[in-house]
Amino acid sequence: MPRPNRIKEAIREERKAHGFCLTLPSASVVEILGKLDFDFVFIDGEHGCFGLALLEEVCRTAELVGITPIARVPDISEGTIGRYLDRGVRGIIGPHISTREDAERLVRASYFGAIGERSCGSSRGNNYGIGIDDWSAHMTQSNETIIVGAMIEDQAGVDNLDDIMAVPHIDYLMIGPQDFAQGAGYPGQPRHPEVRKRMDAVHDRVRAAGHQVREDILNFAWDRELLMAGAQGVLDSWSAAAR
Repeated sequence: MPRPNRIKEAIREERKAHGFCLTLPSASVVEILGKLDFDFVFIDGEHGCFGLALLEEVCRTAELVGITPIARVPDISEGTIGRYLDRGVRGIIGPHISTREDAERLVRASYFGAIGERSCGSSRGNNYGIGIDDWSAHMTQSNETIIVGAMIEDQAGVDNLDDIMAVPHIDYLMIGPQDFAQGAGYPGQPRHPEVRKRMDAVHDRVRAAGHQVREDILNFAWDRELLMAGAQGVLDSWSAAAR
């Protein structure tokens, strides 16, 4: 039976799931932070440094500490998404979704039939094929426990937002703020008032259509923020003790 997805459990409980974004190529970071009450780890496969062997180790570690591994993939090709799911990832975030065709490709690659066309093999993500007597039931349960998000990062995505939202089996949409700001003509300024205005307009359209944005279901911090905050806290305590 596929492993449970704590993000989907949080949605059913009508609460936000809490997690952290991993860009540092380290399963040890997941093991340490997993001792806290996080629901998930968001693996940044687009900008982080993760080969497949390390990705699998991160997924294994996440499961050992009881949190759900999800990943932003570097691209939405069937091969890339399939390899991430085969390692044990339980959620896919597809970057640069600009058209209905992009969204449909994301869904096809992320789900087994009858929803999608995900290739099925005896990988770690399928428990190496061990103990699966009914593959049809296993594939159905896998589809039910995966979560899929689509990233809107350019003007084409905004222009085609209604078509993207019309594609079923995408659980939420999110904006990639840096690329979105760059596409809006404000490179490096995701907090610019005009960029924020356009981002808010996208969120309003998504919610008005009855869909969710990332901020509705997830809270997360970056690994570097947690590292810096912890180190700063130690330095502050040393300074206070010295006074």
